[in-house]
Amino acid sequence: MDMKSVSVLWKDMESMSELMKDMELISACMDGLHPGMDPKEFFNGSIKAFEEIMGLFKDKEQAEVGSIAQAELDSFTSTMLNIAITGETGAGKSSFINALRGLAAEDDGAAPTGVTETTMEPTVYPYPNHPNVRLWDLPGIGAPDFQPTTYLRQVNFKRYDFFMIIASERFKCNHVTLAREIEKMGKRFYFVRSKVDEDLRNEERDHPRTFSQGSILQRLKMNCRKHLQKAGISNQEIFLVSSCEFTKYDAPALVKTLQDDLQGLQRLAFLLSLPNLSAEIIEEKKAALKKLIWRISLASAFVNVIPIPGLSVACDIGILLASMIGFYKYFGLDDRSLATLARQAGKPIAELKAVIISPRAEEITRDVVIKLLLKEETVFLRVIALIPMIGSIIIGTISFITTYFMLSSFLDEVVEDAKRVRQTALKEDRKKRK
Repeated sequence: MDMKSVSVLWKDMESMSELMKDMELISACMDGLHPGMDPKEFFNGSIKAFEEIMGLFKDKEQAEVGSIAQAELDSFTSTMLNIAITGETGAGKSSFINALRGLAAEDDGAAPTGVTETTMEPTVYPYPNHPNVRLWDLPGIGAPDFQPTTYLRQVNFKRYDFFMIIASERFKCNHVTLAREIEKMGKRFYFVRSKVDEDLRNEERDHPRTFSQGSILQRLKMNCRKHLQKAGISNQEIFLVSSCEFTKYDAPALVKTLQDDLQGLQRLAFLLSLPNLSAEIIEEKKAALKKLIWRISLASAFVNVIPIPGLSVACDIGILLASMIGFYKYFGLDDRSLATLARQAGKPIAELKAVIISPRAEEITRDVVIKLLLKEETVFLRVIALIPMIGSIIIGTISFITTYFMLSSFLDEVVEDAKRVRQTALKEDRKKRK
């Protein structure tokens, strides 16, 4: 890259940083606005939001702002995340991959599982609704002549952003030598102790009178830590998981740690790829997408703008349409995700669909988007009519606010649908366990 290109790239990065700071101020104004509030307060709040948005263009052309936002969206859609899963044969690597992707062994696209080594070369398993986030099932590391340097070269070490090292018993010499080699090459790794549900069942069967789940889990973790310390690795976090009960034990902490350790767009991609493992993850997705809506609305209002008959809004319907369908997939409300969840919960897919209120993904068309925009625009007509401003920037501002609120309202509906679907599936799952 030549110096001119570097200068342009740096300028764009600085522009986006400035834009994000400006948008934080606008967010504080707009978050307090809703149609049911006092008309005078709504008017004053809208005026303030307009003034802040107009401030975006003090030193920039509107096309520049839209292009910066579009570039950010393009970067997100092209962001790749490759996660390597390794460990000894029989440690449950494939089951762990399925659990992370919200799949059971017999679901379409699931990694094959078995008591013998089913992975002879690196095999990729993309997340169903976010294929740029990929889990790689690597061959086992249990051979007596195992050489970590050779192994990492054979599995194309440079491809992966980080490694998860799985063990179903204690961590052995091979695990440690591999971890050291990964660390030496500047990559992160995480120790995962699998199949803890089996350990707990065995303990409860053998010692029913003295059985204590908390004590056993603590002992398992201390035992793993002891073996790692003997091999020279200390202060390393160990996550106890069960692929059969992935929302229990240390799995939530593992997912949170991975999120925290990732940066920027990779962190966002990982979060949005996750199945709805908990109500907290649903809320985290919502918060992340709220920030993304700013970029979508700016790009829609200021890039490839097309006037819409019957509306004051001029925007790119295609961006809005794709984003709304994307929201459905991120929250697992598409037909494939619902079918998988229904099969796992043991109930008809129709029961899950029955609690969904927002328009179905296949029902979201250009006409539906326009109808939703019209609904939002009517809220602002009284405000827009009283603002003595004209010109393309003002039209763009109106378009931005309208699309922002339309997408925000749609996101709120989708989030509530995702919560209801999850609760419906969990009710059935709890009945099966009783």
